[in-house]
Amino acid sequence: MNFKRLIKAFALPLLLAMSAEPVVAQDLLARQAPVDRKARKLDTLALQNIIYRENLESPASELYEDWNNTYAHKATEVPDSFRINLKHFCMPTQSRVVTSNFGPRWGRQHKGLDIKVYIGDTIRSAFSGKVRIVRYEAAGYGKYIVIRHPNGLETIYGHLSKQLVDENQEVRAGDVIGLGGNTGRSTGSHLHFETRLCGVALNPALMFDFRNQDVTGDFYTYNKRTYDRESREATAARGKIGNGGYTRDEVRGGTGSDNILAQTGAAEAEKLYHKVQSGETLSSIAAKRGVTIDQLCRLNHIRKNMKIKKGMILRYS
Repeated sequence: MNFKRLIKAFALPLLLAMSAEPVVAQDLLARQAPVDRKARKLDTLALQNIIYRENLESPASELYEDWNNTYAHKATEVPDSFRINLKHFCMPTQSRVVTSNFGPRWGRQHKGLDIKVYIGDTIRSAFSGKVRIVRYEAAGYGKYIVIRHPNGLETIYGHLSKQLVDENQEVRAGDVIGLGGNTGRSTGSHLHFETRLCGVALNPALMFDFRNQDVTGDFYTYNKRTYDRESREATAARGKIGNGGYTRDEVRGGTGSDNILAQTGAAEAEKLYHKVQSGETLSSIAAKRGVTIDQLCRLNHIRKNMKIKKGMILRYS
């Protein structure tokens, strides 16, 4: 009798436990499902962060062999076709006056557009990106800046009176990068503006309409076979008018300040990030990026008294 009671005492709970195993296993799988989804989401965020960090170090690295501060434009092989994203832009200047077109000029190729500006006028970055060159060239660009952008373009801003950014600095669309001037090989104050792909100059009029203070569309697709024809058509549609006469209002932009606000407002929709440098604080980053400390804290889910460290990535827009 004692033996039978022993069997009942131990065998019955064991059998019940064994019979419950499939249910327990199913419960575990069910509970694991949301964990798996979270893990996949974390993997995606981690991958996006890795891609962002790589693009931060060298924008458009899939197109360019390296990142250096030596050459203003070292030409490499251009793809047969390449789609350039023109969203989240800002016009480099409020001036609506083109004084010299892209193409043949005085027996040589003019690799950009000349836009009339006065000495001291504000010059802005056309897209978010990273400053690659800040130099002076007496026989050419004068004081100039080269910025590489994640959309594949490099933009060049020449004949400046003052450069307000440093090499390897990150900028966002609409950031003030310099002041208009008349330095270098220049016959009067103006902005020499270039758009290059893999170091090869493309006609800026294919992408920028200075008279209307707008881009030509959300995207421009470069195609080797059709580029020359499209460039001629762009010059005819958006290039210099007549003898290049202009009024001061056309140069100053008139109501263009509203347009600048609209463009930089569009850029706000883009998620933008800041890589913390040594000695920086939330206060200094907020001032540099033109945002509030509260906005930094809200976007990054942090507190105002949190100690930030060099190398941290903070979203600011």
